[in-house]
Amino acid sequence: MNKIDTQTPYFNADDAYIAIERIYNESINLIQQAYEKIINQSLSQEELLVLKNDLEKNAVYPQIAFQIEDEHLFIDSSMAYGIAVDPGHYVTTVTNPKVFEKYLIDQIKHMLKHHDIPVFISKSDIPIPLSFVIETGTTISDPTILKKFKIVFAQTNIKDMHDDVPNGLLRKKCKDLPQPLSLFSALRTDYSLSRLHHYTGTHASHFQNFILLTNYHRYVSEFIEHALSALGDEDIELVSPGNHITKKINGILVEEGEKSLHLPQMPAYHLKRKDGNGITFINIGVGPSNAKNITDNLAVLRPHCWIMLGHCAGLRRSQELGDYVLAHGYVRHDHVLDSALPPWVSIPPLAEIQVALQEAVSEITGLEDVALKSKLRTGTVLGTDNRNWELQYDELYEKFQQHRAIAVDMESATLAANGFRFRVPYGTLLCVSDKPLHGELKLKGAANAFYNERIAQHLSIGLKSIDILRSLPLRNLHSRKLRGFEEPPFR
Repeated sequence: MNKIDTQTPYFNADDAYIAIERIYNESINLIQQAYEKIINQSLSQEELLVLKNDLEKNAVYPQIAFQIEDEHLFIDSSMAYGIAVDPGHYVTTVTNPKVFEKYLIDQIKHMLKHHDIPVFISKSDIPIPLSFVIETGTTISDPTILKKFKIVFAQTNIKDMHDDVPNGLLRKKCKDLPQPLSLFSALRTDYSLSRLHHYTGTHASHFQNFILLTNYHRYVSEFIEHALSALGDEDIELVSPGNHITKKINGILVEEGEKSLHLPQMPAYHLKRKDGNGITFINIGVGPSNAKNITDNLAVLRPHCWIMLGHCAGLRRSQELGDYVLAHGYVRHDHVLDSALPPWVSIPPLAEIQVALQEAVSEITGLEDVALKSKLRTGTVLGTDNRNWELQYDELYEKFQQHRAIAVDMESATLAANGFRFRVPYGTLLCVSDKPLHGELKLKGAANAFYNERIAQHLSIGLKSIDILRSLPLRNLHSRKLRGFEEPPFR
């Protein structure tokens, strides 16, 4: 990383952002120009090496840094982010600043306000790989061109794309060493932005701050119907896979772009607002592996929350099909996060999310007090990686009893654990679709009847909960429960 005395100081977050964007755009332009030269011109070995040296020095990620001295420390016990609690040199690299514009300006503003020091913006010493700028560059098969690419361009190196900071593996060893300013580096972020586009069929610029996740495709048509009804002549639009845009102009629906011919693995639909506080709705499919995959990548966007609206098996005799389960605890038998976040780590419920979901259930169903409790059960959800867990009844029955579990599903525990791991507020509202312990298996006829009755209401509850959360101050939503002893200052 560049030293502090080689960087330019800024005392205004907007000016700092402009500098970040300028450095990034200049770097991207250099890579694009070099790409065109290699494709269209016959360059000598010497010319290739000149290009390589130029890109290594100048086609690099922007860098943000703060130098915090003891006299500039600011301790506010009510703040979960936006402050440094120890002196030191705090650094992070940045990519795709346009996607993160509001986030970056907001985080820099907090630091400038709390510490009364400048922010330093400069080029880093981390080159931007070709694959994160020109995706088609990876599809070229001409061995001569590929050899030139390897000489000139930085390659993606997976050893530099890690989660050591969110996993708590980078402990402070020396006050003089650079400390992480954010959870993710530019390389790790670029990796996830690319993955999000691949899995959801939509560009990262369309993702909103509030995210609803489901494991059933039938919810998608309900969300699209809601989104279309929400379109107005204001700055609201619906983005579907393929980056297809639907909006309303002068009362008339207008479509832009081509719809995706084939749905991606986890199709995403974005009800976009100009301020970014709309709703992203993703059908993640079934299983903890999918749940980990999508949230590993969503986390780099630093959303305000993700909430699971899924189906579950009810474990209590008193539950009925169509009842709701509000998870306030998770038993993790999903195994996909055991190495990054051991199962013995407790995943706490977040009060703001829990209250919003319960209020939304009450408002949408019209139920209160005892009547509400008869349809909404709060308790522990057990997450499993075995879709046919019913065939292990004897083995699991004791675990159900010990944990006082009230439901079983395959995604919720993973989504909550990754929210905790990546400091993203999380919550789960499930709907009981079967009761295997009591002879009510999820069979085709009963399942269809359940879907027809509950999906619209369940989605309406999720949408209402977002309305409630959107009205809260951000410092309330981003709980201190998600922060550890040594945290990067940026949220």
